[in-house]
Amino acid sequence: METLKRHLLALEEKLLHADVRGSAAELNKILADGFFEIGSSGRVLYKEEPIAEAGIGEVEMALTDYEIQIVTAEVVLATYRIFDVTKKQHSLRSSLWKFQEDRWQLVFHQGTKSI
Repeated sequence: METLKRHLLALEEKLLHADVRGSAAELNKILADGFFEIGSSGRVLYKEEPIAEAGIGEVEMALTDYEIQIVTAEVVLATYRIFDVTKKQHSLRSSLWKFQEDRWQLVFHQGTKSI
């Protein structure tokens, strides 16, 4: 389980990097078809929405308290905290990962503002 936890954490952290966020091709490798997100702003975003060639923008965030819960052999729930350095805002995060097409892909993500 620790190996899986480290692997999924690495994928989550990859999604925070400018080189991945700035690449529609890289995002499409990680985000599953049908992916959607409820952002900490309350806005709902879908993978089907066009991802600009410039990607989804740069962020400066610190990820902590990463934990996983195995739902099935192919589905894992990850929870963690994020501190958005730019906005000076904390949020709780949850991600649902599914093993498909020979790799782990993100199918759902939610951010909730916290104090």
